[in-house]
Amino acid sequence: MSIQTVIMAAGQGTRMRSSTPKVLHPILGKPMLWYSLRAARTISNDLPVVVIGHQSEHVRQAVAGQARFAVQEQQLGTAHAVEQTRALLEGEAEIVLVTSADMPLISAETLRSLAEAQQAHAGPMTILVTVSESPRGFGRVVRDEQGFVRAIVEEADATPEELAIRLLNVGVYAFDAAWLWEALPRVPLSPKGEYYITALVHLAVQDGLDVQALTLTDPDETIGVNTRVHLAEAAAAMQHRINTRWMLAGVTLLDPATTYIEPEVTIGQDTVVWPNTHLRGETTIGRECELGPNTYVLDTTIGDRCKVFSSVLEHALLEDEVDIGPFGHLRKGAHLAQGVHMGNFGEVKNSYLGPGSKMGHFSYLGDATLGANVNVGAGTITCNYDGVHKNPTSIGDNAFIGSDTMLVAPLTLGENARTGAGAVVTKNVPPNSLAVGMPARVIKKFEKS
Repeated sequence: MSIQTVIMAAGQGTRMRSSTPKVLHPILGKPMLWYSLRAARTISNDLPVVVIGHQSEHVRQAVAGQARFAVQEQQLGTAHAVEQTRALLEGEAEIVLVTSADMPLISAETLRSLAEAQQAHAGPMTILVTVSESPRGFGRVVRDEQGFVRAIVEEADATPEELAIRLLNVGVYAFDAAWLWEALPRVPLSPKGEYYITALVHLAVQDGLDVQALTLTDPDETIGVNTRVHLAEAAAAMQHRINTRWMLAGVTLLDPATTYIEPEVTIGQDTVVWPNTHLRGETTIGRECELGPNTYVLDTTIGDRCKVFSSVLEHALLEDEVDIGPFGHLRKGAHLAQGVHMGNFGEVKNSYLGPGSKMGHFSYLGDATLGANVNVGAGTITCNYDGVHKNPTSIGDNAFIGSDTMLVAPLTLGENARTGAGAVVTKNVPPNSLAVGMPARVIKKFEKS
């Protein structure tokens, strides 16, 4: 079964009251359109075709490489939007699926079931429907005694009897491709001056063909986004879906309602996530970790058995058994090797801390390389910026940096080097040496151990 997917994303979204195109408003860190693309890509070997119109270049740039594009210069309705894809898709597949970018919760499983339902019957189209007491403006689906669809009546045009119908058109369709391309030019112009995809039901019935309905079982999938209220509703449903998946996979979320996990995050079994934790971007977390509360992690890799309390981690790497916080901050390029401890109110940027090293509270390490088992006392700062350049600091294995030390880069401290509390180190310290004072001077050398 060959399938092509069309995602409609050309509308202005005026009810969002935003200069940002509606389909680019984020849900858990990703544009709405991203979710539709992800679902579509799982059911076809070909890139989905996105119909763009309003602020088309912004939409094109936001998902470049993830889709092909057809431009709807004038927004003349949903059938007109699908017609714009003819040059790309006619003759390319047996089935054409049509969905919408403002329905981000439609799953790949639903799209696959819809395509399979269409393939299994002889009629030209299958529509996705739901049964609900909250119509949300959806069209009403009228069926005959055999259960085939006879009409879709828009809410504004429905009689009181039709408004009482609780079988609703979700707005996702599967078509026999050959019939679709033949029928689209026959769609009549509506009184509002647009060409509606729902008119294809009437054409199929007129042709003596059966239109079937596939009933959606998950009501969350029907959430469409037209306002910021709907956006929040969709985000909450997506949050619940993602969090449920991780809990079923063996991750403990102590308060799922205040835990925010973006869709590309991965988490190992037996990790515990405390409330108000945000896991974002392409973050990877190992097994048996403990994160939070009040922790923010972005595009960071965390190994096994790490503990991160009330801290911010951005573009960082933690090996196994690292302990951070509370109130630590790892900035881009921070790499903490196995067993590193980082105390409260510490900050690390573009630096490597070797295995077993310890960094005291209220310290800052920038552009630094530390060996194994280095002890960095509280209040230590690498003075890495001279007003023009960022300069490196290198600290050898087993060094001991006294509290409140200022390390004025560029600087090298050898293995087993020591500094006294409050030292301002402006010159290199040889291995096995003690430097004290302002500016620091070497006053003692130790025997190599």
